[in-house]
Amino acid sequence: MTKQTDQLDRVIIRFSGDSGDGMQLTGDLFTSQTASFGNDLATLPNFPAEIRAPAGTLPGVSSFQLHFADHDILTPGDAPDVLVAMNPAALKANIGDVPRGGELIVNTDEFTKRAMQKVGYERSPLEDGSLDGYHVHPVPLNTLTVEALAGFGLARKDADRCKNMFALGLLSWMYHRPTEGTEKFLQSKFAKKPDIAAANIAAFRAGWNFGETTEDFAVSYQVAPAADTFPTGTYRNISGNLALSYGLIAASTQADLPLYLGSYPITPASDILHELSKHKNFGVRTFQAEDEIAAVGAALGAAFGGSLAVTTTSGPGVTLKAEAVGLAVSLELPLLIIDIQRGGPSTGLPTKTEQADLLQAMYGRNGEAPVPIVAPRTSADCFDAALEAARIALTYRTPVFLLSDGYLANGSEPWHIPDIDELPDLRVQFAQGPNHTLDDGTEVFWPYKRD
Repeated sequence: MTKQTDQLDRVIIRFSGDSGDGMQLTGDLFTSQTASFGNDLATLPNFPAEIRAPAGTLPGVSSFQLHFADHDILTPGDAPDVLVAMNPAALKANIGDVPRGGELIVNTDEFTKRAMQKVGYERSPLEDGSLDGYHVHPVPLNTLTVEALAGFGLARKDADRCKNMFALGLLSWMYHRPTEGTEKFLQSKFAKKPDIAAANIAAFRAGWNFGETTEDFAVSYQVAPAADTFPTGTYRNISGNLALSYGLIAASTQADLPLYLGSYPITPASDILHELSKHKNFGVRTFQAEDEIAAVGAALGAAFGGSLAVTTTSGPGVTLKAEAVGLAVSLELPLLIIDIQRGGPSTGLPTKTEQADLLQAMYGRNGEAPVPIVAPRTSADCFDAALEAARIALTYRTPVFLLSDGYLANGSEPWHIPDIDELPDLRVQFAQGPNHTLDDGTEVFWPYKRD
């Protein structure tokens, strides 16, 4: 059968399934393929707010959205052109976002009567006409994956777990993605379990071959690289929290000050603590405190001692840190308060995003305590935002808020790795001696003396 290839300028794909279906890994690998191909991209990992909700239920649906294009893009998009639904819950939770005419790749093996009743489908949406406005591709992912792995001696349950790699192979064929990086990753990830590595690679290749041979997918798509959009140089795919971490290390190096992070773990800011703890070779010290107040108190003490002091948190933690931030204003101490915003005032929506803390950052202290606020626009921009926040804090001896959010923190995009020689010089001149003489001839230093 002759296959047709259509040229597109951009595509939005959403992988969706249960928390245990490997949608985040699938999305990450497709993103890596897309980044190595040279497209511009933006991603949106979306996790359930509940702690491992029951399988097959709407609260337990996990998804990963990827927007990639042959030109500069800034968001992961709103409406997916393609939805991969691994079960009825994934279809029901996401179908409202897919515009009419969109493509649905549906795992028919999971559309059992019990699974559909669990999410409120009285009849199968694959048969009742409710999906007539979409291009539906029914694919028995479980069956095809188990058949592809028949010679590997795996239990059916273990073979079933590879269905996300079958789906990844199918999507990789549909959009002409390079596959070498995915196979290398799987070999590395399961290096201590070579049989599992071989099974995942076989499932991935089977998905690719299924797209190549089945008559249901008569069209594949190509999105050209975005080579003309970006300056030449070395690029890597980077998430917002990783870019922010690197920005803080760069600021510390450029200021010639040790970096000190006083932090209490909180979603979605914890990744910064995890990442900075790996970089003791840059003079970074990380302190995991017993609570948010202790974390900012430790950071403030480090600022007293001459470090570039940072504390990371989200909305509930900003509330608890307010008193110490007011003290930092009074003491004229540089302190970076990194707020990775999430939804709601408390713990109900740790994995959902809302830019909820702007008014709190601006006004959540006593009067006469203004604080500058820096906000990145994209995941990669978090690197520059960290440098700018540090520049303001050190130059004007003030605490500075940096407001990121869960979408920027967990999402990713290509980042042009900067030339170190182009980074700003953030070194400051500290007072070395007295600035005032008393009547009895005693020389003293007054830190708040006005000029």
